[in-house]
Amino acid sequence: MDPIHGFIGTTNISHNTNLMIAAAAVTTSSSSSSSSSGGSATTQLSRYENQKRRDWNTFGQYLRNHRPPLSLSRCSGAHVLEFLRYLDQFGKTKVHTQLCPFFGHPNPPAPCACPLRQAWGSLDALIGRLRAAFEENGGSPETNPFGARAVRLYLREVRDSQAKARGISYEKKKRKRPPPMPLPPPHSVISSSPN
Repeated sequence: MDPIHGFIGTTNISHNTNLMIAAAAVTTSSSSSSSSSGGSATTQLSRYENQKRRDWNTFGQYLRNHRPPLSLSRCSGAHVLEFLRYLDQFGKTKVHTQLCPFFGHPNPPAPCACPLRQAWGSLDALIGRLRAAFEENGGSPETNPFGARAVRLYLREVRDSQAKARGISYEKKKRKRPPPMPLPPPHSVISSSPN
């Protein structure tokens, strides 16, 4: 079956948490056992490729567990946003609300009840891997739901809101240019003039 059209399942979305954790564990254990038992005939995938495959499988599991089940060909940017919001429940980054006394403080002095969310950088990297995996699995760049404008705007909004909540600003890193070469000291012209 074509992998791009094979994401249809019948499991209830309420079991999604356990299934996604189980799918990630199964994918991790099966990939490690297959690479160790494969011998020299298999090539070792990079960490990026392994993570991309795990992310792709997790997203596929999410689509299968979705109510109603979704095929990848019917998946839109709105479904990707729903997936990203779903992932927030597994986040480890404290994001202060505007009512929190620590809103805008990068290092709060005490704990608070603000929610844990997925960090912007993690979501951004995830979308990059899923975008590449979509195209590697037969999707066209024009129909890639991970590259939708709504997804880009959502990521920008998450970045800005998390920056405000922590009191830091995200600025694009500028390439470091090598420092200019110091000018050689001027040669002093010694003129010998007779007295």
